[in-house]
Amino acid sequence: MAQFFSLHPEQPQPRLIRQAAEIMRAGGLVALPTDSAYALVALTGDASVLERIRRIRGVDERHHFTLMCRDLSEIATYARVDNAQYLLLKATTPGAYTFILEGTKELPRRVLHPKRKTIGLRVPDHPVIGALLEELHEPMLTSTLLLPGEDLPLTDAEEIRDRLGKQLDLVIEAGYCGPEATTVIDLTSGAPQLVRAGRGDPAPFGLAAD
Repeated sequence: MAQFFSLHPEQPQPRLIRQAAEIMRAGGLVALPTDSAYALVALTGDASVLERIRRIRGVDERHHFTLMCRDLSEIATYARVDNAQYLLLKATTPGAYTFILEGTKELPRRVLHPKRKTIGLRVPDHPVIGALLEELHEPMLTSTLLLPGEDLPLTDAEEIRDRLGKQLDLVIEAGYCGPEATTVIDLTSGAPQLVRAGRGDPAPFGLAAD
């Protein structure tokens, strides 16, 4: 059964952040709240954890994974970003956006989309995630905690532990987390393309939600 940590949503306890980082470094899969919906997170170095995420989500190898990064400079390490893209990212990060970008050779091929060689990148605006990223000193691979056949992501930590406790290593509770996922913007083809309307306002990209 997964461990369960209750963290302060604005000033997370350093001891618990360190323990969460240790669980992830050991190959652990964690469910935690973000500035949008709950997400599954792990580190990129363990191939088996990708399969665990795919099984829980009910998705195949074409599923777009996302890297949660500490800041814009870290995004530029893992994705090819031109000047126009950089300005858009600078204006909208941190926030509830996921950007589809072409991945760099810093990333294992297994985390990239098999045909497009793209990856989702985002800088979340959430104190718990910020503290965990600082402790890890590397990005977290993530996927929205949306179960097969369901319309909305899970939002309650206790329910997550009840339903998925045997498939996870840690569940983190840190106050209310809404059901709305990130807004996904594809920046690979010149003009921004709205892939999914979510919590982030698409207006800064000259786009409107459907």
